[in-house]
Amino acid sequence: MSTLSIVLLCILVVLIIGVVVLYFVGRNMQKKQEAQQAQIEAMKQTVSMLIIDKKRMKLKEAGLPQAVIEQTPKMLRNSKLPVVKAKVGPQIMTLISDEKIFESIPVKKEVKAVVSGIYITDVKGLHGKIAPAPQKKKGFFKRALEKAQEKAGATPVK
Repeated sequence: MSTLSIVLLCILVVLIIGVVVLYFVGRNMQKKQEAQQAQIEAMKQTVSMLIIDKKRMKLKEAGLPQAVIEQTPKMLRNSKLPVVKAKVGPQIMTLISDEKIFESIPVKKEVKAVVSGIYITDVKGLHGKIAPAPQKKKGFFKRALEKAQEKAGATPVK
């Protein structure tokens, strides 16, 4: 056997071991996520609240309770989270929003939100309709491509 084939064989074995390890780690993380989702579903309740402000900010700067910061893994403490300040009843609370609904949360409006602890999972309008999330601007090349396709008579690709 040549040295090249031995090196390639070793690399192949290492890659196969890496894929197997990632498979099992991913499966364990998926089980943990399902358990956490079940807990969120069990504790959820609908609350009427006035949204004061919403921002993406670091966990340490958000003003969340110290117990929440201590329970968070150290690697995630510096990441930015969607944070919502809301008046729930007589008190002002800092809540963490789900990433999927953060853009659709209206500011300075009263809404009914499905809350699980300090985590907002869903928002429904209480007074008036909630406007859909604003559409992102199209880039220069997408607009130019659409104009070129319109001139050619083709349907634009989105």
